Amino acid sequence: MLLHNEALGKLILRLTVGILILLHGVDKITHPAKVDYIASTLSASMFPSALAYGVYLGEVIAPLMLIFGIFTRYGAILIVINMVFAIMLMHMHHLFALTEHGGWRLELQGFFLFGALAIVFLGSGRFAFKAD
Repeated sequence: MLLHNEALGKLILRLTVGILILLHGVDKITHPAKVDYIASTLSASMFPSALAYGVYLGEVIAPLMLIFGIFTRYGAILIVINMVFAIMLMHMHHLFALTEHGGWRLELQGFFLFGALAIVFLGSGRFAFKAD
């Protein structure tokens, strides 16, 4: 029955998280200065600046893994790691902040983090090139 289709629900979640975060990765590809900014922020936080290139894993490679359903859980773990770093480095001051409309200031980052975490536990579902 269409209203109870676990595989379709997993596909919709994978595509939503994957496509929306991939757009952020494409932005990093087209604007490499943003990765330089991440590198300087990492360096200022006592992390190796070379870790900034991990953004391409978390925002390009991992979302493609989700979209196509190839090693989906590993791709989702990469996104979780990417989002933890993003929140720690760029958004900690907003962690407990609300918007002027009452929403959580980090709702987009939270969606990426917790959506990817849900995919870690749910897996790819049936509609995947390599279902897990």
